[in-house]
Amino acid sequence: MNNTVFLTFWLIVLARITDVTLDTIRTVAIVQGRRMFAAVLGFFQAIVYICAIAKVLLNVDHPVYALAYGLGFASGTFLGITIEQHLAFGHQLVSLLTRKGVELAKVLRASGYHLAEVKGHAREGDLTILYVEIPRRQTQKLIRDAGAVDDSCFCIVNDVRVAQFTSRRRVAASPRLPEGHTS
Repeated sequence: MNNTVFLTFWLIVLARITDVTLDTIRTVAIVQGRRMFAAVLGFFQAIVYICAIAKVLLNVDHPVYALAYGLGFASGTFLGITIEQHLAFGHQLVSLLTRKGVELAKVLRASGYHLAEVKGHAREGDLTILYVEIPRRQTQKLIRDAGAVDDSCFCIVNDVRVAQFTSRRRVAASPRLPEGHTS
C-alpha cells in the first residue's frame, strides 16, 4: 500500500466518522423536535457523506477504501451515540414507584427536585408514585438518590417532548362529539 492509498484510507475513515456522528446526533434532534438544529447538522452531514462516498466509488480499483468506509461507519455510530449521551439533550419524566413514598418525597424535595405525588394500589398493597421531570443529564443522579432511600424503588424513565397547541383557542371542557356519537 503506497502513501496515497494509506492517507486516502484514513481520510475516508475520518470522513465517515464525522458524517455518521453528525447523523446520529441529527436523528436524536429530529425525535426531540429540534428542527433547526437537525437541519444544520443534516446540511454538514450530507456534504461530508457525498465527499466520502464519491472517493470510494471513483476508486473501486482500491477495495481497501470500502473497508475504510465500513470502519468509519461503525466508529461513527459508536462515537455519535457516546457524544449524544454525554450531551444528554432534553428532559425526562421519571416515575418512581415506592412503598416509602412519604420518606422518599421528603428527601427528594429537600434535594431540590420538583415532583408530583400520587397514591396507588398494587396487588401487594398500597404504594406511592412520584413523578419527577428533570433534565436528561440528571436522571442517573435522581435514580441513585431514590435508591439510597428505597433500594426496592421501581423506576420508569420516559423522554419528554412538550406538546404545543397550534391555536390560541382553548379546548372546551366538554368537547362536541361528531354526529351519531353519544357520550
